[in-house]
Amino acid sequence: MIEVDGLTKNFGRLTAIRDVNFRIESGEIVGFLGPNGAGKTTTMRILTCFTPASGGSAKVFGMDVNTDSIKIRQKIGYLPENVPLYDWMRVSSYLEFVARAKKVPVRQRAGEIARVADAVGIQQVMGKIIRWLSKGYRQRVGLAQALLGDPPVLILDEPTIGLDPKQIREIRNLIKSFSRNRTVILSTHILPEVSQVCDRVIIINKGRIVAEDTPTNLTKSHGKFLRCRVTARATGDSLASLISGLPHVMSVRVLADGVPGETSVMVESSSEVDIRPDLAREMIRREIDLLELRAIQVSLEDVFIDLVTEELDDASSSEEDERQEVAS
Repeated sequence: MIEVDGLTKNFGRLTAIRDVNFRIESGEIVGFLGPNGAGKTTTMRILTCFTPASGGSAKVFGMDVNTDSIKIRQKIGYLPENVPLYDWMRVSSYLEFVARAKKVPVRQRAGEIARVADAVGIQQVMGKIIRWLSKGYRQRVGLAQALLGDPPVLILDEPTIGLDPKQIREIRNLIKSFSRNRTVILSTHILPEVSQVCDRVIIINKGRIVAEDTPTNLTKSHGKFLRCRVTARATGDSLASLISGLPHVMSVRVLADGVPGETSVMVESSSEVDIRPDLAREMIRREIDLLELRAIQVSLEDVFIDLVTEELDDASSSEEDERQEVAS
């Protein structure tokens, strides 16, 4: 469906992405994650034929983005982060314009506009001028234009930005329903959303792919620490001091949600060792009432931060090596 091989893009002396490789199959919903400036938007703009690549190749349905851009655009619905809406138009007129631009047949146009308006919940603002819409409704209109023409591929850059929690849930459910007949690339900073919606995750940093797997596998294989929550009848200082002295404990953080007379802490330990048995034995030996000892699953957000931090640490080390080399 989508094949990216050695994709590179230079802006003068700046390399935005370098040797990017991935493949997305039909019907997959893939989260495309990375910090600001990592290369996400550049990659998506190449796939949607808005920006040419400097090297490598990208294919959609076997068609090359450099030679078949018009045919590819007919199969892609694209929602950029900053939605390019015509503020002076009414919503209905704007969607009519987009439908004409996408060459939706005249007889199907009204029904197609009604379908996408219903899908994203903008029926009540169809007669309003776009300029006067809230940010949430403007975002919905942008999503509606991406859906017009029923494209088999959707590339969505921050589709829920500016929406309230209820709207986010509705758009999330809509995106999940796409997996039956569409391929979706979803870029977002709301990582719990990715865990709930996406079949697979690609993480990019500094223009390179640093991880690619299912959300479940990523949290299992890339977490630096094991985390557990401990609640006991003890003061915060004494409990933190006791646990900090155990082997393999990396950090102890007192939580603020304890009840009077009880203390809860979050403990991080080396990923190779489960400290819970030793911790429980030590609490019993000290005759401290242990009320809770629960493992906390590493989240996708934890993995993301760990991977990005590793990249920053590696970059800092490389820069230091270069400075020492120059100095010598």
